[in-house]
Amino acid sequence: MLLSELQERERRFKLALRAGIPILLLVFLVLYSTFFKNQAVEFSIETGILMGALLFITVYFIYFLMALSAEETLIDQTTQGFNQKAFVERLEKRKPKTLALFIIKNLSLVGQHYGDAEADAILYSVVQKLNRTFQDKGVGETLIGRRYGAEFVIALNENHENLEEILETFAKENSVINMIELDYQFAVVTNTGKDFRQVVFQLKDMIAMQRGRTKKKKVSLTQDASEVVAGEKTIVQAIKEDNLLLSFRPLLRTLNNEIEIYEIAVKLNPLAQEPILPRVYLPIVNRLGLGREYDLSLVKHIIDILPLVDEHISFTFNLSPFSLRDPLFQKSFFEYMTKKKIDPSRLIIQLYERKTHHNIGGYLKTLNAFRAKGIRICIDNFGSSNASMEYMKHFKFDMVQFDRDYVTQLDDTTRYAMLESLCKMSQDLQIKTIAKWVDNAEQKEKLKSLNIDYLQGFGISKPLLEQELINKYNQ
Repeated sequence: MLLSELQERERRFKLALRAGIPILLLVFLVLYSTFFKNQAVEFSIETGILMGALLFITVYFIYFLMALSAEETLIDQTTQGFNQKAFVERLEKRKPKTLALFIIKNLSLVGQHYGDAEADAILYSVVQKLNRTFQDKGVGETLIGRRYGAEFVIALNENHENLEEILETFAKENSVINMIELDYQFAVVTNTGKDFRQVVFQLKDMIAMQRGRTKKKKVSLTQDASEVVAGEKTIVQAIKEDNLLLSFRPLLRTLNNEIEIYEIAVKLNPLAQEPILPRVYLPIVNRLGLGREYDLSLVKHIIDILPLVDEHISFTFNLSPFSLRDPLFQKSFFEYMTKKKIDPSRLIIQLYERKTHHNIGGYLKTLNAFRAKGIRICIDNFGSSNASMEYMKHFKFDMVQFDRDYVTQLDDTTRYAMLESLCKMSQDLQIKTIAKWVDNAEQKEKLKSLNIDYLQGFGISKPLLEQELINKYNQ
């Protein structure tokens, strides 16, 4: 039985005692004063009113306590684990040293395809199986609470170094429940300290960082909380000090075989430490509310480099849609561009969104504000989601950058036909096309035959560091 269920039973038993003892005392006093004090019992109107009042008070009091019990329940009704409020209260009281965030990644898809009832059944099964797994492994009292949706927080009193191994084994053994395939993600933090809400956010950051990891390279899913905090401080300091490490990936124009555009990739470059990849620092940057500050720092850095290269060279780079929609960010961007007196058409903003913005009209108005300044707009990973096609219906982009799968799987007849169709549509709309991940001559020739405008990849040229780029155009 789950610890939450045991504690809920204990709570209800105590509540029943609280309800029962006063009522029994009240009944005893009424009976004593009404019946036992006088030898002869006479049923009068006064006695009837008294007994009716006693019955009403009893029923009302029991109903009130039952309603109170339901409102204050410890249990999440779907999973029977602790609900979020009860879980947080127990975290603050017990101060566990190890926390894990365990997520069913594809639960929303399960709900869409199999219905909410089946999704709820999956949630219940996962919690029960998790609890049984910990019991089988001899782990002491385990708090399992549902944060929301498909997210569960697991709390242990001690630093369990093997918790990652236990969860990995669980994920493998329970990859199919009720004949439905499930996809899990998790992360573990030890030596958690006192700010448990902060630790949960750190766990979410760690899970976001896992997206870019490869199966060939084993990455630890367990970190010490103090190490996580130190990493956050390093990232914040690097942004504030503009310690950005830029690499420039050349885009070859197929029409004249010349490099006209460089795509910019960014890492953070903290002093005396290894560069930090975007998949590591961006989740933390966004959670700390530094996304706009980071994007503005990047924009200024790029604008400062433009005068140091030839005038026909342009830079394409990614900015967060949240920054683009922010009026203060727009104002700072445009003012700095004007101050440095650069040609706005040399800046190409890449957009990449998996979902269409809920206020598409407002978003397109935002894009038009940048377009009005002469800045070009490119949509990244074109053809990979419905969002890119939806935007295409309403906004004429300057450039489209095809999804990686189209370029790396040119031998696939279906993907090739789809790419050919996308190229034809773009050409009809007079939109420039870009194919990335070009690694060999065979790819290059096939893509040229599709009349794609720009090619980028190691088959074209290796990336240049910032100083290498500057030296190239200032020999």
